[in-house]
Amino acid sequence: MSDTFKIVNLGLPKTGTTTLTRALRRAQIRTVDWRIHRRQSTDPELVGKHLGTVMYRDYFDHGDPFHRLNDFRAFNELSQAGLHYTIWPQTDWGMIDAIQRHHPDTRFLLNMRDPAETASSIMRWGNLGTLRLPNTNVPDLPKGYGAEESHLARWVLGHYMFCERVFSGADNFLAFDITDPDAPKKVGAFLGIDLPWWGRANENKSAPAKPAAPADQPV
Repeated sequence: MSDTFKIVNLGLPKTGTTTLTRALRRAQIRTVDWRIHRRQSTDPELVGKHLGTVMYRDYFDHGDPFHRLNDFRAFNELSQAGLHYTIWPQTDWGMIDAIQRHHPDTRFLLNMRDPAETASSIMRWGNLGTLRLPNTNVPDLPKGYGAEESHLARWVLGHYMFCERVFSGADNFLAFDITDPDAPKKVGAFLGIDLPWWGRANENKSAPAKPAAPADQPV
């Protein structure tokens, strides 16, 4: 297997995606997270674009979601959740399959966090839980749902189960709990790299956590 294989994270917002991005960048892995910044590309067609938007355009136009993104090795925070426009590549089987077919050495990560705690954090993160998620058609969370923490927790759990089912028995997939003290060792071993940094990035400090309705546990 090539030592330049792609790394794709399938995690949802507020599950530690920013922590993972920082850890990969500190390990000198060229990582794009959510939006492509000017310092990351000289292509005017890419600068300022959301990662998921570029992936979908290239998927439908060329078949390969990374057609214009081959300068990057790792891809994190794939989703874009706006007030009127929302895309979620990490929930899309067609997208995941296309990545595997065009880049068969790709390794997939799924950073997880307790669904109830994730739901509570989403509700406290700007208007993500109060406006953006409940007012758009998010995969597996149709418009009109998601304004309650119990809805969000069930949605998060469903995504975990989706990924586990899609990659059942696969050796190119690692699901890990972002709060696990051994998480950096597990991720590093899976990717064959040393992670010089691991901590908490993009932490929500705006308000204390509220108790969230419990969600069913993964089987």
